[in-house]
Amino acid sequence: MSTFLPIKSHCIFPSHTHFKNPPIRTSPAPSLLPQTSFSRFSDGPRYRYCVLAKAEDKARENEELTTSSGTCDPLCSVDETSSQEFEATYQPKTDLLKAFAVLAAAVTGTVAINQSWVAANQDIAMALLFGLGYMGIIFEESLAFNKSGVGLLMAVSLWTIRSIGAPSNDIALSELSHATAEVSEIVFFLLGAMTIVEIVDAHQGFKLVTDNITTRKPKTLLWVVGFVTFFLSSILDNLTSTIVMVSLLRKLAPPSEYRKLLGAVVVIAANAGGAWTPIGDVTTTMLWIHGQISTLSTMKDLFLPSAVSLAVPLALLSLTSEVNGKGQNSADVLASEQMAPRGQLVFSVGLGALVFVPVFKALTGLPPYMGMLLGLGVLWIITDAIHYGESERQRLKVPQALSRIDTQGALFFLGILLSVSSLEAAGILRELANYLDAHIPSTELIASAIGVVSAIIDNVPLVAATMGMYDLSSFPQDSEFWQLVAFCAGTGGSMLVIGSAAGVAFMGMEKVDFFWYMKKVSGFAFAGYAAGIAAYLATHNLNISLPTALAQVPFLHGS
Repeated sequence: MSTFLPIKSHCIFPSHTHFKNPPIRTSPAPSLLPQTSFSRFSDGPRYRYCVLAKAEDKARENEELTTSSGTCDPLCSVDETSSQEFEATYQPKTDLLKAFAVLAAAVTGTVAINQSWVAANQDIAMALLFGLGYMGIIFEESLAFNKSGVGLLMAVSLWTIRSIGAPSNDIALSELSHATAEVSEIVFFLLGAMTIVEIVDAHQGFKLVTDNITTRKPKTLLWVVGFVTFFLSSILDNLTSTIVMVSLLRKLAPPSEYRKLLGAVVVIAANAGGAWTPIGDVTTTMLWIHGQISTLSTMKDLFLPSAVSLAVPLALLSLTSEVNGKGQNSADVLASEQMAPRGQLVFSVGLGALVFVPVFKALTGLPPYMGMLLGLGVLWIITDAIHYGESERQRLKVPQALSRIDTQGALFFLGILLSVSSLEAAGILRELANYLDAHIPSTELIASAIGVVSAIIDNVPLVAATMGMYDLSSFPQDSEFWQLVAFCAGTGGSMLVIGSAAGVAFMGMEKVDFFWYMKKVSGFAFAGYAAGIAAYLATHNLNISLPTALAQVPFLHGS
């Protein structure tokens, strides 16, 4: 059981996917997490308590557009209140777990000092260290070790072992330089995207989308909310889309079982929507940046399966008593928040910057992160211009946004991806791929299993490991295997509420628990997941795709 402690308002909140939504309010008083104990099932490997706190904080209406003067020193970590809370909730077993973790790390480090043993048993040493580090990430809440710090420590340690076990130090340095170049592209892409979305969100730009949902009929609202989230998530990320849409639900329906089901639909739709575009989910972005999938082929081949993975749960939920019950039609519950000045302009430019990234890559041949940085630079100049001299609106500018983005999440991705790349350099992932090929001859089963496992374990290292196991010579660009990996890793997290950042944010905002989601939603989500895979296999084998005219759009071809 995990007891939540107060977290400062400057706490940074990681995402699964992703990656683009970080707004955090600065307020005189610290943002406190609800003093609630959750079961061990809520301890996901990629989310800390901060995701829940941020989701609740983001959902508050009528946000002030001015910056409060009283702020916490960025260096402070525990105040008097949190110290008192710690004393009240102290559990000795936590110290025992920490002591065991530190002892295990010390033993591992002692063994690593023996360079002759490491050089002779490099694969065993790296596998043990990776397993130990990943267990630290999974049980970060019990150990109170931040997963980003564990990931970075694991990455450096693994590459140290690789440098010892490599044929020469020059070879290890060359491998590290190559891995760092690839990982940096993803990190720069995520930082640029997170900042753009934060700026749009600070201007309340997403009101242009949510204010157009006017229906109150239960079944109609179920489908409208689902597909609005689906398309919104294809451009943003699943965490941002979930927070925006669940906040909207509070204005459309009073607290009820029906509203919880609407929130569950948002989770399923956000994960499905991110799977069919190269910028919709962090794992899809990883595959796109490294050349496993291309823009047009991904969109035309995965759109229908992603839509099916949403439509099937929607159809099944439409038959439930909660949706068919009476008395669901209601007027707006809460008043709408006010959009910041020039919010429409910022929304248009920010959305255009995100959509332009694949076009920029196709036109110039430069990596996607260059297009994202171009969009950020344009938006930076525009916001500086429109808010020039408005000292009370500093939070609407990029420098303030940079202090609110999910830097911790980006560093976690950096640590995980560098760790996986060390295993790839050592040849461990290739050996694992050979083992899977020998015992699981069906690539469809391998890809489907990745999606199922992603409901429990973070899909970022899963996809990163898959990319290291199989290269483009094994499966060429846009092959069935890579497209299935993109689809399954993106939608598989919907089967459990802890399986994605969208689900964890939903837990915090609507106070749902693991077992409610498993009882009410998991079966429908699994049905959609299986139907989506079946739809992909059917359309792929029958060569069903978008019209030929769209496939001939010059700036999308081969991007």
